[in-house]
Amino acid sequence: MSILRNLEAKLEGLFEGAFSRTFKSKVQPVEIARKLAKEMQDNKTVSISRTYVPNQYIVYLSPDDRSQFEGYEDGVKKELSDYLLETARSEGLALLTRPTVEFETDERLNLGEFGIQALLVRPPEEEGAIELGDPEPADFGHTMVYSVDREARRIDAPAAFGGRAMLVGGGKRTVLSGERVTIGRSRECDVTLDDANVSRRHAELRREGASWVVADLGSTNGVKVNGRRVSQQPLQPGDEITLGIERLVFEVE
Repeated sequence: MSILRNLEAKLEGLFEGAFSRTFKSKVQPVEIARKLAKEMQDNKTVSISRTYVPNQYIVYLSPDDRSQFEGYEDGVKKELSDYLLETARSEGLALLTRPTVEFETDERLNLGEFGIQALLVRPPEEEGAIELGDPEPADFGHTMVYSVDREARRIDAPAAFGGRAMLVGGGKRTVLSGERVTIGRSRECDVTLDDANVSRRHAELRREGASWVVADLGSTNGVKVNGRRVSQQPLQPGDEITLGIERLVFEVE
């Protein structure tokens, strides 16, 4: 049985017949799987001896399509993760970690459209160094948007904003500079948090043009933006970032 056919069979069992009767979204999980595999192939990174592919994927859905996944989302994410893992193995492609798939809502999308961001994220240093020939993260400043009835298109990162960006929390205001700002318990981080629930290198903020994106660096307790756990998320002024019990607010002067 092919990898995709195997996924279809698993999804049929997951939805237990309710899929064909009540799942009205134009965005079908199997079509998402096909495009995830395409994004994996399109975002390869060649090292000295291996070809690496992204290990984190964000699937963006319109509000109406996202609501149709309610109750099924965790199961679909697991099956898509398994599918990407099997696809990489069958193609001889290397992964830094098991692939993860997250769903997010994007108000810019119409019914029947979905977007995918693919990201290659290194595991935290404490899990052991990996000789990669220094692969760089995939371009995640844009999202490729697919539709059942139109050509694929690109949505760029959220509109840039002027002024100085900063993190506010713990009685401090840290102006963001450079291309990357690391956050964690380690004194080597740009922003140090004295919290046992925060990993040594917990997260980082990455500049994308004049915008910023927060990314989890494989932390133990994860990263939340406005109360929702994310693996990576474009930031807007006023967004609250939670790491452990620490809360930081992203602001722009």
